[in-house]
Amino acid sequence: MRLVTKDKECILKLEDRNSGELFAQCPIDTYPGVAIETVSDSSRYFVLRIKDDSGRQAFIGLGFSDRSDSFDLNVALQDHFKWLKKTEEIEKEKEEPKQELDLKFKEGETIKINMKITKKDGADGQGKAKTRPTSTGGLLPPPPGSGMSKISPPPAPSQNSSPIHQVNANANNWGDFTSAAPAPAPQPSR
Repeated sequence: MRLVTKDKECILKLEDRNSGELFAQCPIDTYPGVAIETVSDSSRYFVLRIKDDSGRQAFIGLGFSDRSDSFDLNVALQDHFKWLKKTEEIEKEKEEPKQELDLKFKEGETIKINMKITKKDGADGQGKAKTRPTSTGGLLPPPPGSGMSKISPPPAPSQNSSPIHQVNANANNWGDFTSAAPAPAPQPSR
């Protein structure tokens, strides 16, 4: 199977795997459309309308064993017809240019812009130094009314909070660590 596009023409060709001889072709005018339709209960199966040179047509079923191959065919067809739609829009704009917006000032029209210009040292235009907010250790307090103050902290872990603690609490087998001799102190090197 080979999907061939040239300008506005799109044809799905079914060819012999060994010889490359054309078995059938499906010219596609629109997608989704009559030429190729997806089956309603599966994304891997399609119905194709194949045509020969004399104009005879037949409907055949086409199925993919791998869902990704079916997805690739779907995407290729969608991309081609999106490209056709964009091309038609561009052609229409060439024939009928969009109306340009008139953003010029009308006679007597003015605007007022308030700008607060600061110097590099942090002082504004009137010589007053700006103060920067102080850091609180990198964490900001919760916003007012967020309800964060109403949440209680998690309970402290108890000695029996996990299964491993329960086993160790029941077995008092810690061994005798009092018989170990202390390690000798390191001697300074000369």
